Amino acid sequence: MATEKILVVDDDTNICELLRLYLEKEGYTVIIANTGMQAVRSFAEHQPDLMLLDIMLPELDGWQVCREIRKYSNKPIIMLSAKGETFDKVLGLELGADDYITKPFEAKEVLARIKAVLRRTSGASGAETGANIKQVIYDKLMINLTNYELQVDGKRVEAPPKEMELLYHLASNPNRVFTRDQLLDEVWGFDYYGDSRTVDVHVKRIREKLEGVSDKWELKTVWSVGYKFETRD
Repeated sequence: MATEKILVVDDDTNICELLRLYLEKEGYTVIIANTGMQAVRSFAEHQPDLMLLDIMLPELDGWQVCREIRKYSNKPIIMLSAKGETFDKVLGLELGADDYITKPFEAKEVLARIKAVLRRTSGASGAETGANIKQVIYDKLMINLTNYELQVDGKRVEAPPKEMELLYHLASNPNRVFTRDQLLDEVWGFDYYGDSRTVDVHVKRIREKLEGVSDKWELKTVWSVGYKFETRD
């Protein structure tokens, strides 16, 4: 039975109550906010494990809320919106959202996405034996997926879970080229309904964190194919 806290943010009270019904039935604790300002305050007060965030909100829109939360927290954010254009999805991902669901949606789909995201991030807590630690180390770079910790040039760098998982996957397979579809399947999983631009956005954000750190490795674009983590002697 689930025990995590979910913050549901939507100005449509019917949607909020529908999601509350489904999520509480699964054992989640649900907090509701109906405006952008309420969302920012509720997140700071309750420290939820995940936030479902609508875009079209009073006071502050979902993009502004996401921007505020990402200033101090990397907890997963799934955006909910009737806006389904690629531009809106990309903007949400660039601001730090982990997933994007377009309305109208099935509550079962939202529940499946929540479970998938929390399952991927649940390894960040609890004791781990040395044999189970998921970690790769390169020159001036350490990626620990057990604790979801990224160190760049000796300093800890905050990164959302999906960026960590993508970087770890590439760095764990040095010099292997992955297509965008392979990365969607292997990092996001079969239950993700995104498009290949999702990968591009996450790679762009990872590069911003790693730019110019070392000449011994590079997150490289293989044109017309995909990406690889290239290492050099």
